Amino acid sequence: MDQETKDPRLYTPLAAFAGQAPPAPGWFRHAIEQKPERSLVEVRGAKIEALAWGERGKPGILFLHGNGAHADWWSYIAPFFAAHHRVAALSWSGMGGSDWREHYTLEAFVDEMMAVADHTGLFEAEEKPVFVGHSFGGVPTIACGIAHGERLRAAVVVDTPLWSPAERKARRERRSKSSREPRPNRVYPSFNAALARFRLAPIQPGDNTCIVDYIARHSLKRVAREGGEGWTWKFDPFMWHQFELPNLALELATMKCPVALMWGSRSKLMSGKLLEYVMQLAPPDSPKIEIPDAEHHVMIDQPLAFVAALRGLLAGWPR
Repeated sequence: MDQETKDPRLYTPLAAFAGQAPPAPGWFRHAIEQKPERSLVEVRGAKIEALAWGERGKPGILFLHGNGAHADWWSYIAPFFAAHHRVAALSWSGMGGSDWREHYTLEAFVDEMMAVADHTGLFEAEEKPVFVGHSFGGVPTIACGIAHGERLRAAVVVDTPLWSPAERKARRERRSKSSREPRPNRVYPSFNAALARFRLAPIQPGDNTCIVDYIARHSLKRVAREGGEGWTWKFDPFMWHQFELPNLALELATMKCPVALMWGSRSKLMSGKLLEYVMQLAPPDSPKIEIPDAEHHVMIDQPLAFVAALRGLLAGWPR
């Protein structure tokens, strides 16, 4: 499919706004007005971006984003929990406002989670914190539950595909035949030019353009370029060239804390046989929650339904 035939609603959802912020509902405007505390935490030699809302001493929630994203993916979600919780979010190393690493490991990501949780005061309450990981973020969440689950009240894994060993092998073989060498992120001549090129990955509709726009604006950084300055994406394009997440599917049931699964009803990653496979791996008493009319990026597609589902879950679980 050449560029001219690509659906602009999928591949350039913000281009039509020409740099202007799309209209936003009142709930969204109110949420992003609740500015977080912003700080950096050093973990294994890299400075990790941390955001926090709410009072220290209240029960903690740590939100963990997906691949190529950043902590501000949660900036319009976290305020809904801040009245009764101490809420935090981080940007993984290699993403957002965090430093890039020469080498990435699952162990380092787990250390980043625990360090940010400690730094933002999530362990200060009498009640243990809950970690919520979306997509890629669900894998370090599972690993943390295996290594440090006794320190957590629970973990919530949101639309994280956990492929079987056979499917992982098949996907690896397909990538080896079709993948290209990673390249540096493109540098755009202006902020608006870069903003117009933002799209979700995996590709999907983003009807809540005010959310897509907000996320995109926090995905860019200013850099030097020939003839002046430009704008480019914050994530490390070489991260996956030398790092592959281990397969934790078969270890889901070994987590040392309760785990809940959540997914979008129209997700292309958590559907069909894969969804059935993950359901079978989870402990039998694990809550399993489908968010209606949501694709993979649940918190973009159905943000208020996501908030309501998570609030309801945490109100009575785990006992």
